[in-house]
Amino acid sequence: MHLSSATDEQLIELMSWFSSQDELDIWSGPSINFPLSLDTLKSELKLMSLPSYCLLSEQAELLAFGQYYLRLGRCHLARLVVKPKLRGQGIAGHLMTQLMSKGMADLQTHACSLFVLEQNHSAIKSYQNFGFSFESYPEQLSLNNILYMIKEFPQYNQ
Repeated sequence: MHLSSATDEQLIELMSWFSSQDELDIWSGPSINFPLSLDTLKSELKLMSLPSYCLLSEQAELLAFGQYYLRLGRCHLARLVVKPKLRGQGIAGHLMTQLMSKGMADLQTHACSLFVLEQNHSAIKSYQNFGFSFESYPEQLSLNNILYMIKEFPQYNQ
């Protein structure tokens, strides 16, 4: 499995993973509206300014998508999603490992963070199993049901 920049064809497949506004909101927050269009998705994902990657299989099958950016001194993972029929198979771990490695090197930081909706229990469990823990967010958030999680890499601070 490897990361690759998203093509239009892959983004069109990604759009097919969401069948309602509720599913889309869990993934992207309230900023993207259903039904999706390619141009709107590309604009809302800020593909020209945010590092955005598809996780591909060795056969170039789209497995997952994610982004990262610097937030409060950490590599902040955003809009992580695994292809619905592949969930529960460890794909999220591969996606996060590769995004964190690339993001921390790119952003020159030794910690990662992410937001997750409190009702997204499967994602929370996955993030906790991957070593993320809850932390209070130091700023006011626009959503009431959002949780902030971090993962520190102290071995890199030596």
